[in-house]
Amino acid sequence: MTYVAWILITASLVGMSCGMIGVFLVLRRMAMMADAISHTVLLGIVLAFMITNSLEGVHMLIGAALAGLLTTYLVQWFQSKGVQYDASIGVVFTSLFAIGVILVSTSIGNAHLDIKHTLMGEIAFIPWNTTTLSLFNLQFEVPVATLTLFCVFLLVLGLILAFYKEWKITAFDPALAASLGFPVIALHYLFMTLVSLTTVASFDAVGAILVVAMLITPAASAYLWTEKLSVMLVLSASFGVISSIAGYYIAVWLDTSVSGSMAFSTGIVFLISFIFSPSHGLISRWVRPQQNKESISSLKS
Repeated sequence: MTYVAWILITASLVGMSCGMIGVFLVLRRMAMMADAISHTVLLGIVLAFMITNSLEGVHMLIGAALAGLLTTYLVQWFQSKGVQYDASIGVVFTSLFAIGVILVSTSIGNAHLDIKHTLMGEIAFIPWNTTTLSLFNLQFEVPVATLTLFCVFLLVLGLILAFYKEWKITAFDPALAASLGFPVIALHYLFMTLVSLTTVASFDAVGAILVVAMLITPAASAYLWTEKLSVMLVLSASFGVISSIAGYYIAVWLDTSVSGSMAFSTGIVFLISFIFSPSHGLISRWVRPQQNKESISSLKS
């Protein structure tokens, strides 16, 4: 496998995982919660490193997941005490993220964990950090980040298939889901854990800040094309892959940040969807009234 191929595979895994997760975030109107978790998982990563003194292993994912759950719990707790939802998110994520930044700056030392790497990511370095994978008596050198993202993608896909009906109902009507006996709170925290895992797995590729673009923009683009959840999931994952691959080649062409180009590509996909979507696009909104006027005119004549 070539150097570029590993980068494109890794980027595609980010696009698919974030794209599918993002659909439920958009439907739940929780885009800002994704922003919060993408920042506060830094605290979980730093604490996991301080405990284990290693940047490798499942403990990083566990630390990020716990930080994401802490964020979700604190936001809901403040909201239950009368604080507005958006204000709760702002207070919690800025506070926890600030603690993470302070710890990185003062307690980590010379480890390969810094603010720029955490926030921006660097997918170009991913193919150099490999591990040996044995399969059918054959051994392959696979980038660690790619293998991690593949496992997370399988986890995301498996949980979405397993809880498709439950998450569909809770996304559109939580009250109905509760009345049907669904464990709404447990499903919510399971979903937030999945968001946290997906976020930290995407750090090496796009960083903490730009993972928000991968989580939200492809899903928002897919929502403009269809209102059917299954189709929306496929479209969002496809848009994530298209944006990731296009972003890499834009970065090569302009000799600029790969993660920034990926986020820019998601914006291009959204802009195209916003203009050309047959149901919600600008062109269809302009054409439909014109057609109605012509129909009314023909009826009058």
